[in-house]
Amino acid sequence: MTAGTPGPQNAEAAARVDLLSAMRRLDALGLNRGSTGNASLRFGDGMLVTPSGMGAGEMTVDDLVWLGDDGRARGPWAPSSEWHFHRAIHAARPDLPAVLHTHSVNATALACLGRPLPPFHYMVAVAGGADVPCVPYHLFGSASLSQAVATAMRDRRACLLAHHGLVAAGATVAEALKLAIEIEALCETFLKLLPMGEPRLLDAAQMDEVIAKFRGYGRAARAGSSPASS
Repeated sequence: MTAGTPGPQNAEAAARVDLLSAMRRLDALGLNRGSTGNASLRFGDGMLVTPSGMGAGEMTVDDLVWLGDDGRARGPWAPSSEWHFHRAIHAARPDLPAVLHTHSVNATALACLGRPLPPFHYMVAVAGGADVPCVPYHLFGSASLSQAVATAMRDRRACLLAHHGLVAAGATVAEALKLAIEIEALCETFLKLLPMGEPRLLDAAQMDEVIAKFRGYGRAARAGSSPASS
């Protein structure tokens, strides 16, 4: 191990802090309440995942469960009952090791309508496509839910779960958190528009332009250009 390179124990400790911090941030923003929602982070040959039935306010880094791909578990508690779809996303999207699940009010309200978030605003493309799909209802913790979520996430970084909530994923915990916050805000705006009628939507060509621009957005900003503020 070279000087300055964190060892496995330090890397895991940092990963635990990141995951717990995200859960507490979701609580502070009102995107989760009590023991609702859960989170995972791919680590080694398994994942760190939040424990079942424990709120972020009472959770410590030591309460997070490490669950191996072979079914081995390390920690004092049982993993979240939703660990199945977390593992399914990790398998389908190894480029998105951080997964957050919320019961945030506006995303959940739209999901309870069984509706996707359509391209009414260009920022919908932040999830990787022209919409944020809504997967059909399946019992929480079930294999059918895991399969449906993994399918929806093959070409997206977020999806709604009918009569349930929101899933958002990212290359880092911070990226997944930022996405969950953005999708919740977009759902709020969309729901406020509905009483006035169905909003006009951007067409496929317009959304393709946005998606293409987003691919280089961060790199362009770091290179010194000034992309339009989102």
